[in-house]
Amino acid sequence: MERLGVPFDVIAPEGVEEIQEGDPGEVVTRNASAKASEVACGLSEGLVVGADTVVVVDGIIMGKAETPLEARVMLAALEGRMHRVLTGLAVVDAETGRRDVAVVETKVWIHPLTDQEIGEYVSTGEPTGKAGGYAIQGAGGALVERIEGCFENVVGLPLSRLRSMLEGFGLETPS
Repeated sequence: MERLGVPFDVIAPEGVEEIQEGDPGEVVTRNASAKASEVACGLSEGLVVGADTVVVVDGIIMGKAETPLEARVMLAALEGRMHRVLTGLAVVDAETGRRDVAVVETKVWIHPLTDQEIGEYVSTGEPTGKAGGYAIQGAGGALVERIEGCFENVVGLPLSRLRSMLEGFGLETPS
């Protein structure tokens, strides 16, 4: 949000139960919308942005790696092939309830990796808490062979799409 030049406060939604099963596009939009709606309900005005990012391979949704073992399993499934990163975005006007929801998809190819390379990366601790078990903006970027689409989406917040959504609510963002 800082990169968009938009002032903001971070308010974590409480009690939102994220879904992880179903059509990936629907999963991320429902989760993002639930997060934004929950926060908007507690405000009298302002725009609320909710986001949810997942990694999808073979139609299976991978959430965040919670343990080193989960990260190893995820990276073993992703290595040497392409996967999709989907981020659902929701913008809700707290005053009117008006909302806009979108999905951004990026294709990512991970280099072929050995078990040792996966283990070395996992031992950095970086994969924990990351969708798919890697962070493209960190050391995990070295695992990525190429991407097709929005880099910022893989990080977790597709700024270009978010900017256009905010402008649709009349919020001017600096060029």
